[in-house]
Amino acid sequence: MSTPRAMRQPLALRLTSAGFLAFWCLIAAFPIVWIAVMSFKSPVDAFASNPFDVLFGPATRAAGNGLSLLDIVAGLVVLFYTVRLALNWLPRMVSRFAPGGQMLFGWIIAATGYAVAFVIAFFVILPAVLGVLNPILGPLGQPIVGLTTQHYQAVWVDNAFYRNFINSMVVTGGVVTISLTVGTLAGFALARSGSTIAFWLLIIALVFRALPHSVLVAGYLPFFVNSAEILRPWLGEAAPTLYGQPLAVIAVLVSINQPFTIWMLRSFFQNIPNELDEAARVDGCTHFQAFRLVIMPVMWPGVITTGLFSFLLAYNDFLVTSLLLDQSNQTMVPAIAGYFNRETTTTDQVEAVAAAVSITAPLFLLVMIFQRQIVSGLTAGAVKG
Repeated sequence: MSTPRAMRQPLALRLTSAGFLAFWCLIAAFPIVWIAVMSFKSPVDAFASNPFDVLFGPATRAAGNGLSLLDIVAGLVVLFYTVRLALNWLPRMVSRFAPGGQMLFGWIIAATGYAVAFVIAFFVILPAVLGVLNPILGPLGQPIVGLTTQHYQAVWVDNAFYRNFINSMVVTGGVVTISLTVGTLAGFALARSGSTIAFWLLIIALVFRALPHSVLVAGYLPFFVNSAEILRPWLGEAAPTLYGQPLAVIAVLVSINQPFTIWMLRSFFQNIPNELDEAARVDGCTHFQAFRLVIMPVMWPGVITTGLFSFLLAYNDFLVTSLLLDQSNQTMVPAIAGYFNRETTTTDQVEAVAAAVSITAPLFLLVMIFQRQIVSGLTAGAVKG
């Protein structure tokens, strides 16, 4: 249906808006794309003054590392169907097979399995198949773009970056699980309560959220350092020292994130009519059964949106993790900062770039899989009637 003439934007305004949008996309996407290209080149090509050498990698190709035309076409086809399946097929499978009330766990299992399947298909099966086909095809199988994965192998295998990845998953998993569990219960209770106490609890939570993170770390630090002595009367000699452990980071990040989680989930719960609660109670449900069986299935877009923000807080945190974790338990973001801060060769610098590119992959995967829930969650309650 065409837009009425009175509602059409002037041509100058449309061109200006499109120009600003294109400029913003270029500014935002260029650094990520450029470092991704650099991470697959030899150091000579990665830091070349000529941008075409960075793009096409002549030195990398001369060393026998590159992509043929067949490699490029096959890789683009696999990526296209990976995105298409993530946007269309995966949500249907989760909705079909996830038990009622267990959608969050269904999405966690599905996203993890999908990511593992993609890594195996794209980095193991596809190179093996193309390695057989390229020599057969002659000129079509000759490298035209230099590319090497040796820096990723050095980061993940030689430098054991997978340990930092595991630590990040432990921290983010703990923060998201605790934040959403407490946040959904507290948000629902505060949304259904009209008392003055509920209002002041929300105000206190907002003030707590505004505190600098360093203040909270300083408040928790003495307890974490002396945790063994504090807990020894109850746990004996088995009392743990929390400083340097992921549990300490989870506790601090949950305390930072919880006020935001409660406020956001409360706003989502307020957009759910009270009549749903009343109808469930009339049908014989208890208050908790009404919450779990009736309200939560309606709330999943809001829960997923809030969970994504909680994930980003824990995943991208630098201050808390760098102060409370020792070197052996470090998460990915402080570990990458350590790459760039030390004296390095050009090879080490490219490996640092490869590590930086690696941590963006889970973020793209999450947004790609949950984009429908995120959009519906962010727009929930925007229009009432």
